[in-house]
Parts: sequence; structure tokens; C-alpha cells
Amino acid sequence: MSFILFLLFGLVVGALARLIVPGREPGGWVISMIIGVVGSFIGGLLGRMLFMYREGEPAGFFMSLIGAILLTAGYQAIARRRTVV
Repeated sequence: MSFILFLLFGLVVGALARLIVPGREPGGWVISMIIGVVGSFIGGLLGRMLFMYREGEPAGFFMSLIGAILLTAGYQAIARRRTVV
């Protein structure tokens, strides 16, 4: 059950990141979920590097959103580069 909630959380965070980052993203809701889940992981790593969280503590919603925004911007930059060629 917690895995399903984690995926649902990733979907919400990924959708919010897509709304915040301007531009068109080539991908559906599955890509948003993957970006949200990986963004949560990146946000947790950033939070631990900045000493906001300790090992074993889950990242907060804010750090998860920051990680997903960074990942969305990077994904759009790579996708844009591919379509220009």
C-alpha cells in the first residue's frame, strides 16, 4: 500500500512541477510520475547534503517539488535539443 501511495505522491509532485516549469513537455502522466518519484529522491539527497534532513528521514514536499522542478527543466532541455536536430 505504501508503494502505491509513493507513486501517487510522485504523480502529484510531477504534475505540479510540469505546471511550474514553462514550456511543452513531450510525455504523458507516466513521465510525470517518474519525474516526481525521481525528483523526490533528488530532493531528499539535496536536503541531506544541505543538512536539512538526516539519513532515513523522508524528504518533505517542498524538497521533493524542488527536485522534480530541476529534473523537469533538465528533461525539457534534453528533449528540446533532440527535436532541434
